[in-house]
Amino acid sequence: MKDIRLDSPLEGELIPLSDVQDPVFGSGAMGRGAAVKNPKGKVYAPFDGEITVFFETKHAIGMKSTDGVEILIHVGMDTVKLKGEHFTAKAAQGDTVKKGQLLLEFDPEAIKAAGYETTTPVVVTNAAEFGDITIALGDKTVTAKAAADEAAPAAAAPAEDHEYDNLPDEQRVAKLIWKYVGGKDNVRNAEHCATRLRLIINDKSKIDEKAIENIDGVKGQFFAAAQYQIILGTGFVDKVFDEFIKGTNFSGVSNKEEAYAQMSTVQKISRTLGDVFVPIIPVLVATGLFMGLRGACQALGLEFSKNVLTMSQVLTDTAFIFLPSLVCWSTMKRFGGTPVIGIVLGLMLVAPQLPNAWAAIPGGAQQPMMMDILGFSVPVVGYQGSVLPALVLGIFGAKLQKWLKTFVPDIIDLIVTPFLTLFIGMIVGLLILGPIMHGIETAVFGAVQAFLELPFGIGGLVVGGLQQVIVVFGVHHIFNALEVQLLATTGVDPFNAIITGAIIAQGGAAAAVAARTKNKKKRALYISSIVPAFLGITEPVIFGINLRLMKPFLYALVGGACAGCLASFMHLAGTGMGITVLPGTLLYLNHLLPYILVNAVGFVVAFALTFTLFRPEEDE
Repeated sequence: MKDIRLDSPLEGELIPLSDVQDPVFGSGAMGRGAAVKNPKGKVYAPFDGEITVFFETKHAIGMKSTDGVEILIHVGMDTVKLKGEHFTAKAAQGDTVKKGQLLLEFDPEAIKAAGYETTTPVVVTNAAEFGDITIALGDKTVTAKAAADEAAPAAAAPAEDHEYDNLPDEQRVAKLIWKYVGGKDNVRNAEHCATRLRLIINDKSKIDEKAIENIDGVKGQFFAAAQYQIILGTGFVDKVFDEFIKGTNFSGVSNKEEAYAQMSTVQKISRTLGDVFVPIIPVLVATGLFMGLRGACQALGLEFSKNVLTMSQVLTDTAFIFLPSLVCWSTMKRFGGTPVIGIVLGLMLVAPQLPNAWAAIPGGAQQPMMMDILGFSVPVVGYQGSVLPALVLGIFGAKLQKWLKTFVPDIIDLIVTPFLTLFIGMIVGLLILGPIMHGIETAVFGAVQAFLELPFGIGGLVVGGLQQVIVVFGVHHIFNALEVQLLATTGVDPFNAIITGAIIAQGGAAAAVAARTKNKKKRALYISSIVPAFLGITEPVIFGINLRLMKPFLYALVGGACAGCLASFMHLAGTGMGITVLPGTLLYLNHLLPYILVNAVGFVVAFALTFTLFRPEEDE
C-alpha cells in the first residue's frame, strides 16, 4: 500500500489525532490523520477532487481526491448542535474543487463562546487502502502509521443475519442495529451527527454490543454522555439514520434533553456542576501553570525582585480573588440568565468596600460589617475565593431575571429587569445566601480536607480506587467544585494528584490487555485507544477495553487506589487542576519526582495485575 501526504486544509496548530478529546476521533475509529488545534476560521481544499458530503449544519465536509483519497474535515466537537450558526459555506455538495479553493468560513471565537471545542480532525476515512498517512502544515508534519493488519476482515456475521444480505447497505445496517439494540421499545430517541448514530436507550442490558460491532458497515460503538453512539462514517450515517427512523414516532426532543431526563438526581447535579465549572477551568489551569513555574524557579534558587514578584502574584492570584465573579457568570449563563449580570453579581460578592474574607477572621486585620435585619445582627464580609455563595446566587439571579421578564413590559425591560435583578440579588446574596452558603461551604470543605489528610494515605486510597467508577456513572464533575475551592483556599489541589494515578492506571491495564492479545487487529485498536489515557482522557480505554472486559477495569481500580494512597501519604498536590498524567507534569514542576512516582505506581500495579491475571482468549 502506498504512503500518502496531504496538506492541512486549515491554518492553526497541527496535533496528532490521539490528542483530540473525543473517543471516536481520538481512538482512530473514523480513520487515520491529524487535527488542527485553534484553527484560523477558513477551510481550504487540500487536493483536487469532489465534495462528496457537505452537511446542512456546515460543520463537516467529506471529500474525495482524483486519486481516490477520501477525507473528512470535522470542524470542532459536537458543533452539529449549532445548526449552522457561525458557519458560512463557500462551496456545495457535488462541487468539483481545486486544491487551495476556499470551502468554508467559520467564527472560532463565537463557537468557543457557545461552549464548543474548535479542534478540527482531518481524517482519511478509507485509510485501510493506504500505508502511512502524513498531514503537513507549514514546516510541521504528523504521520499516522499504518497497522500491519489494518485491512484484516471483520468477524463473520451470525448465519441468521444473512436474511438481510440482499437489501441495500443502509437498510441492512439499520435493521441489524434495531435487532441488536433490543427492538423499537428499547430506543427512546435518535439523532445523528457527521459520523455516528446517537441513541437514547431505555435498557442497556438489552444491547448486544459485540453483535453491533460485527455488523458490516459499523466502525465501532460506545456509551458517552448518556447516549449510545454507533460509528458509521460520513455520508453513510445519514442514509442509515433515514432508514432507522422509518415507522418510528420519536418525541422530537433533542438527545441532550432526553439524556438529561434519564439521569438520576446525582447525575443531574454532576452535569450541572460540569456545565458551570468546565468553562472556567482553562483559566484555573493557566493560573496553576504559572504558580508551578514560579515555585520551580524559586526551588532552583532564582530570586525575584519585589516588583517582579508582585507582578507574578497579579498573574496567579487574580482568578482566585475574583473567583465568585467567574462562577456567577458561568452559572447565570447555564441557567439562562444574562451572563454580564452574573459578572456584576459576582463582583458584588468581592467588592473592595466589604471586609476582605481572608482578613475578617478572629484576630484578623479586619472585622465583619454588622447589619441589623429584623432585630438580627448579620455579619457581612466579602467572599473572595468562595464557590458556593456565587453558585447559588447565580442560580437565584437567573431565576429572578426570568421571573421578572414575565411581567415587566418590553418597553422598559432593558432598564427595569437588570436594575431589580442586581438590587434584589445584592441584598439576598450578601445578607441571606452569602452567610448561609459560606457556613455550609466551610463545613463541607473542612470535612473534605480532613478526609484527604487521614493517616497512611487512607483518603487517597479511597478516592483513587473509586474515581474512575464515578467517571463511569457520569458524576465525576462533582469533583470540579471541590477542586476549585481547594485551590482557592489552600493554593493547591490534592485531588489532582490522586486522580492522575487513577487515570494512568486505566491506561496501564489497557496496555496489558494489548500486550496479551494475540489478535493483531484488536491489539492495534487497543493501542490507539490507550494513547489518550496518557493525556488524561480515559473514556476510550474504559468503554472500549477495560469495562467491556471487566477484570482489567477492576485491576485498574486497584492501581488507582495504590497511586492515590501514595499521593496522599506524600501530601502531593498540584498547583492547578484540569490536566493530568503527561500534561499534568506542568503542575508539579517543583515536585516532579514524587509526581512521576505516583504515575509509575498506578501504571505498573494495574499493568502487572492485568498481565498476570487476565486471559484475553477467555474473557473477550
